Amino acid sequence: MRIIVGIAGASGVIYGIRLLEYLKTMPDIETHLVLTKTAKLNISVETDWSITAVENLADRVYRNTDLGATIASGSYQTDGMIVAACAMKTLSAIAHSYADDLIVRAADVVLKERRKLVLMPRETPLHTGHCDLLSKVCDLGAIVAPPMPAMYIRPQSVDDLVDHSVGRILDLFGLETPDMHRWAGLADARNRL
Repeated sequence: MRIIVGIAGASGVIYGIRLLEYLKTMPDIETHLVLTKTAKLNISVETDWSITAVENLADRVYRNTDLGATIASGSYQTDGMIVAACAMKTLSAIAHSYADDLIVRAADVVLKERRKLVLMPRETPLHTGHCDLLSKVCDLGAIVAPPMPAMYIRPQSVDDLVDHSVGRILDLFGLETPDMHRWAGLADARNRL
């Protein structure tokens, strides 16, 4: 399976990093990574990761300015793309097919080829313009999956919340994460108290 991972400039780059960490442990998964300039900035601000360390989690890394990259063409077979976290600027460009950089072009290709595009927008609160963009990308075929905390997992840390959100994203590609806590009914939830 070949998956493109885009990390855009929204706060929450840890979602993309954790996604890459999980995918690296899975056999037969090939990852293609694109980072925006602001994603690189946020990696340095929000995490202890270096850009090089994040890039080393991927099988292939592209400059966001490389519109001649393999993933910019529909003839290059992929199984889809995840943008985690997805900045509203990136979401807007995807919604309007404004493919002037690689992350947006790759997303546009995934949509036109009817492959799976999952966007993890990280913005709150939302105004009507944001909501219109979310609706528009859904109409184009994208899956909008904002990271929403699942409190039934009884999280003990931020990592628990990040892992659960990333696990839900991987579910969309039929990929299992070993430590994913799933809803098992009310009796199970009460037993966890």
